[in-house]
Amino acid sequence: MNLRQLTDPFKPTEKFPALFLGHGSPMNAIEENGFVKGWKKTGEHLPKPNAILCISAHWETNGTLVTAMESPKTIHDFYGFPKSLFDVQYPAPGSPELATVTRQTIQSTEVAMDYEWGLDHGSWSVVRHLYPQANIPIIQMSLDRTQPAAYHYQLAQELNALRRRGVLIIGSGNMVHNLRVIDWKKPHEGYEWAIAASEKMQKLMLDRDHKALVDYRLGGKEMELSIPTPEHYLPLLYILALQEKNETLSLFNNKTIMGSISMTSVQIGDTIT
Repeated sequence: MNLRQLTDPFKPTEKFPALFLGHGSPMNAIEENGFVKGWKKTGEHLPKPNAILCISAHWETNGTLVTAMESPKTIHDFYGFPKSLFDVQYPAPGSPELATVTRQTIQSTEVAMDYEWGLDHGSWSVVRHLYPQANIPIIQMSLDRTQPAAYHYQLAQELNALRRRGVLIIGSGNMVHNLRVIDWKKPHEGYEWAIAASEKMQKLMLDRDHKALVDYRLGGKEMELSIPTPEHYLPLLYILALQEKNETLSLFNNKTIMGSISMTSVQIGDTIT
């Protein structure tokens, strides 16, 4: 028996859908609003996975890492919010087994095991609405800040095999995310350029023009304003890269708020019944 057989408890399953979740404010972790309802409704129609692999905008590293601890801590990586948010814990188990399988699955680069990080708010603030009992093992994979968008898209394609082994892959970020010009007086509105960029991205997704989405820097002024830094956008590319031929793509929570934040979420694939 080889190492892969010893460390791989993930048996073949039907192909799991994959999700990109526009996470927005950390307060969505404890509020009841339309976006939370969208996540909860999605969770109600998802099968129970063997484990979750989450790519969060809030974990950037040099190189690619996966969390490999048995019990990841809940990281409150924000400030200026009420104590009730800092009190939230999401005590889901980790999965050293999935960390090992992920490292073995990715062949294009070395994947290092991490025992320090845990679950940042890009992960737990949305996953807690999908699986509130915190009973699904979960790991995070970091974003290599040294690499361009095309690298991330190609790396993500290697993860697709995990979808047929009971793993729910989630990308957590925001398609449009520019905190420099956020307008708290527009809680339910978006700037014209932010709405235009969101609509452009949605059309490209529905047309399966992934190349244009990877080459987002060539997309014009509205894309430049919408993606001033890549970390919140890259998790979307990780999910789009998983889309197979003839596989459906659906949008939900499709709204731009506070001027410059798109809450649009994406599901790749049909829900398993």
